[in-house]
Amino acid sequence: MDDTNYDYWKVRMVAFLKSMDRKTWEVKVVLKGWEHHVVKDNDENDTTELKPKEDWFKEEDELALGNSKALNTLFNEVEKNMCRLINTCTVAKDSWDILITTHGGTSKARMSRLQLLTTKFENLRMKDDKSIHDFQM
Repeated sequence: MDDTNYDYWKVRMVAFLKSMDRKTWEVKVVLKGWEHHVVKDNDENDTTELKPKEDWFKEEDELALGNSKALNTLFNEVEKNMCRLINTCTVAKDSWDILITTHGGTSKARMSRLQLLTTKFENLRMKDDKSIHDFQM
């Protein structure tokens, strides 16, 4: 993906991530976000620590694998400059959200861009010294 093909890329990426398995796209990984499982200590402070991978249940391991698959896909399907934006992410949802915000923007940003393009289109006029072919190009 680069700045010119975001919409095309997004449709393909959603379809590909959904095709991997349901959990990768819907359940926890991309849409809701995956979190490393934690265990609570039995002390007075109610502190938590990351659950060791060897203690994960099958479901926890599958969700972590889905996160890794989604991250791998996103890292490999964006161009170098976009990868720099997401290369420190360890959660696929974070990467996805960064890419969506950067290219799709918030609704206000999209509306602003749309208004700017509309204004440019409305102000589009052929100059007297241009041919129709030049204007069309």
